[in-house]
Order: sequence, then structure tokens, then C-alpha cells
Amino acid sequence: MELTVNYLGDAQFEAEARGHKLICDQPLDNGGADEGMTPPELLLASLATCAGYYAVQYLNVRKLESAGLRVKITAEKAKAPARLDQFVIGIEVPGVFEEKDIEGLRRSAEKCLIKNTMLATPAIAVEIRTGSTVSPVVEELSPANG
Repeated sequence: MELTVNYLGDAQFEAEARGHKLICDQPLDNGGADEGMTPPELLLASLATCAGYYAVQYLNVRKLESAGLRVKITAEKAKAPARLDQFVIGIEVPGVFEEKDIEGLRRSAEKCLIKNTMLATPAIAVEIRTGSTVSPVVEELSPANG
């Protein structure tokens, strides 16, 4: 997978993948023009839409109604290092009442690629490119160094 982000000026960036584009910005009180979600909001959107996708797949396979499905997600800011923590994914599914389906929906959402990626502490390397050179990896993030 690959995604490219271009700086647009001020606090705005444009992310593009497979021809799809979105704007990332900051609120007015943080120096932005408030014309797009912030990076933490985009992370929440990614996690929530992923969980929703898996929930809908469960419903579709069982020929259960998926119209009206809604996902609300929350997270708390944590410090040292600055990060999001205490994620809660709430999936609202009108018309599903049987305990087996409620549990099935939960198990399906638990399979979310984004959730599992976050839980497994992925290796993340930061490379700095200037001109035609590529620097060595600046820092590899791990549980020990955040």
C-alpha cells in the first residue's frame, strides 16, 4: 500500500491514494483553516470505518439488515509520549437483537486490519529525503521509544 501527502501551505496537507484525495488541516485555534480533519481524527476515521466494514460483512453474509449501521469512536489523549489511548469503538446496528449476532458483530469488528495493526506495535521507520539523497533511518519506533 502506498499513499502520498503533499504540503499545501499553512497547516494543510493533501493525501492521495489510488486517485482519491482528502485534505488534512488543523482547527482555527491551532493555526489552521479548519478545512479538513486533523491527523488524529483521520486515525479515528480509519479505525472506525475498518470496524464498520467488518461488521457489515458479518451482516451481509447472514442476510441481516445493514442499513442504518453507525460507528462512533472515541479516544483519549495521553502523554509521555503524546499519543491517543483508550479507544472505544461503538457499533450501532438497528434491528439486530439476538445475542449470537451481537457477539458475531463484535468478533467481526475485532478482525479489523487497522485495529490489529495498532495492537501489534508495527515497525515504523522515518526516512528524510533531501534532493537526491536518502538519509539512513532516523528513528525506528518501538514500544520502548514510543
